[in-house]
Amino acid sequence: MDWDYLRYIRALAIGGTLAKAGELLGVHQTTVLRRLDQMEESLGVQFFERNQTGLQLTPVGEMAFREAERLATDMENLERKLVGEDSAPVGKVRVAAEDIMVNELLSPILAEMVRSYPEIELEVLTDNDVANLSHREADLTLRPENKPQATLEGERIAAIESAVYGAASYCRRHRNMDIENEPEACTWILPDESFSHLATGRWYRKQLKNATSVIRCNSLQSMHALARAGAGLVVLPCYLGEATKELRRLTDPLEGESVDLWLHVNQDTQQMARVRIVMEFLVDRLQTLEPVIEISGAL
Repeated sequence: MDWDYLRYIRALAIGGTLAKAGELLGVHQTTVLRRLDQMEESLGVQFFERNQTGLQLTPVGEMAFREAERLATDMENLERKLVGEDSAPVGKVRVAAEDIMVNELLSPILAEMVRSYPEIELEVLTDNDVANLSHREADLTLRPENKPQATLEGERIAAIESAVYGAASYCRRHRNMDIENEPEACTWILPDESFSHLATGRWYRKQLKNATSVIRCNSLQSMHALARAGAGLVVLPCYLGEATKELRRLTDPLEGESVDLWLHVNQDTQQMARVRIVMEFLVDRLQTLEPVIEISGAL
């Protein structure tokens, strides 16, 4: 088997499309397609299922990808040893998080980190739902979840609390609103089904099942922006709501609706010096934000 095949399989698996694989490899997508056809034909196996949205690894492809990742890690480790820099924080580290967390929690920490370690090439991957980001794409993934998979390695940061927030302008227009007893009489900004992973879903289903005046969004960013503009009430993570001057917290943190925040590390790259250093840096800085994330106390 041509060793170069594994390089193409790895790029295709990470990129998910011919075009993105070409960008990673520095070649045109037609070259990638020709190479994929060639290696599948010569070996008589199918590495990828091809569909309109991109490429999906077959079981054989998954096995080849795991070997490609292992060899890539081994080569990087060997290279550092050969140049005497095995412990030096040099090279690319990929960090994945939801957009809102990058904006509100990670940005100042990452800015400090790159000042402290200028030789680290940081790549930030974002998505409205970090579950959409495959673990193989990132070295470190910041994500909210109460029951992480047993196979995942990582550090628990804090428990994210959520509460109801509204803009001062909305509150002035609805001075007589009663969130506790008549929440469905208010206008609410809610997540749609594509954003159903929010921890507060139980509260929505219990308190707002008959609400008629609603605005549905497919991102927390949009919900936040609409609430700031006074379009309606919204349930937000307290670290976000408390930091927004246009918003007022209208309830105590919602009981039973907290979710743990974890920083997970990719098992294939966790032994790399640069990944370990970035993880330790992020955990240390994020844990200092625990009082902000785990806001407590009555109004």
